[in-house]
Parts: sequence; C-alpha cells; structure tokens
Amino acid sequence: MRSWAKDNAAAQQLDVLLFDAFSAHCLANTVEPLRAANTFAGRQVYAWRFLTLDGRPAVSSSGMEVRAHGKLGDCSGDLLIAMPSYDFLRHATVTAARALKSAAHRYKVIAGFDTGAWLLAEAGLLDRRRATIHWEELSRFTETFPEVQTERARQVMDGNRITCTGALAAFDTMMELIGEHHGAALRLEVAMLFMSPEATETQDPILARSKSVARAVAMMQANLEAPLPIAAVARQAGRSQKDLEARMKAELGATPQAVYRRLRLIQARKLVLETDLSVSEIALRSGYNDPSALTRSFKAEFGATPRSLRNS
Repeated sequence: MRSWAKDNAAAQQLDVLLFDAFSAHCLANTVEPLRAANTFAGRQVYAWRFLTLDGRPAVSSSGMEVRAHGKLGDCSGDLLIAMPSYDFLRHATVTAARALKSAAHRYKVIAGFDTGAWLLAEAGLLDRRRATIHWEELSRFTETFPEVQTERARQVMDGNRITCTGALAAFDTMMELIGEHHGAALRLEVAMLFMSPEATETQDPILARSKSVARAVAMMQANLEAPLPIAAVARQAGRSQKDLEARMKAELGATPQAVYRRLRLIQARKLVLETDLSVSEIALRSGYNDPSALTRSFKAEFGATPRSLRNS
C-alpha cells in the first residue's frame, strides 16, 4: 500500500548502544515509532539492532534484560544512538570512548540520548558542536566539557550529531527524523497512533511545535464523520484560513485540505482492517457521502481499494 513516505527510500539501519541501567522508557520511545513507521509505510523503512560493547545482554534500570544483536565493533549503519541513562559515569571509560570514536567512522550519524551526550563528549565527538543532555546534568556537563557548545534544549541536531534530554525527548527526536526522512504526513500518522500532543487536543507547550496547527489537527480528528469547512477549523485554531494554510504547509508539508483528507482516509483504512462494516458505512463514518468517492480516494492513497485491502 502507498503511504506518504518516500516510496524509493531505502531502509535505514539504526543501532542502539545499550549499557547496564539504561532507561527502558527511553528505549521504547526510540524504537516504537520506527516500528509504527514501518507499519504505516507498508514496508520496512527502518531496521534496528540493540548493541553492547561486548555483545552481552544489557539490563535496564528496572531490571529488564535485553539480548544484544551484536558487538558495536562489528556493526555499522546510518545512525548509532548511545543510551547509558543511569550510572552513565561508570560507563564513561576509555574503552567506551575508543569504541564510539571508531564507530563514528562507520555510522553516518552519532547520537546521545538521555545522558548519552556525556559518553560522546568523552570521546571528543561533540567538540565545537552544539549539544544538550538530561537537564539534571547540564551544569556539570557544561563545566566538564567547555569545548562543547551546551544548550538548554530538549533536543539538538548539529550536522551528523544528535543529542536529546530523556525519554520524552527521544520520542520527539524520532518523530523529527521520521518526518525528515519520510515526510511530515507519515510523522503525523505515527503521532496519531501514540496520541502525541501534536495530534491531540492536550497541548504541552514544550512538546507542541505549533499550538494552532496542533489544535487544528485535533479539530479535524474530532470531526471526521462530518468534516468542517477549513475556515471553521482555522477559526477554532485561532488563525485566519490563509495563516493556517501557511503554517500547516510549513510544519506538515501539506495544506489543511490534504491533511484533513489524509486523516479521513486513515480512519477509513482502520475501519477496513479492524471491522466488518460495509464500504458504504465506512464511507459515511469517514466523511464521504458517496462510497465510490471513498474508493477512488482510498485507492489513490493506498494503492488498493477497501475491498481488495480487506481481502488481502
């Protein structure tokens, strides 16, 4: 089925370097969006592995053991994420620094999630780079690594270096990468699955990129069966229609009309796959008065009719 993901994009290899006492929350927020992106794209756009320095299992801060797919020294890929989380100072060893410095030649991008920035800085991988770390460690990080341009931000992307502050920021960072690599609409679809603030009415000013765009998307989501005019959506979002169109195109890469249509089709696909409702009933619940109109839009978007998708 076709998604808003770039159809010709090759699957990207992401590896997570785990250390004992890593945050299971941070790990889940890193890989679950990738799993969802693969599902919605209808193919594997991301592959991931869990690595350790020695290839042995790592145990999270909550006692969850994760079996490593391999040793860092044997692997390469598109993105390596160092995730030490708790007890990070114990893991800031010469061995870890050498391994990360070597890995920087085998991976296109190196990232430090949670307290991972500390290990990257120890390896010299953040020299003269902008970076952040879990805010509890920000002052000590700034004093210890004066060559790093430390910022009090949730996430910092500086060239081929990425740092973020914790589990929630890890989710935001992965959403940014999904949008950058495969389009803002796939990002929105994943956000909807996880009820991310950018796709719901509950707004956190730190998480939401734009309150007005998030509010508009929430209004659309709440009115799929009886779609509102875009002008009404804009008023509810506190913007003029022209301003909302400009903001939504800048943030989501599509007009409000296109986003609204996509949300309705996502609803239709969910009903096709998860219920026994007729196409006529699905059309009505997705804001289409004519089942034929739904079928045409559905096939154009997903490359299959509702019936053929259900049968497959």
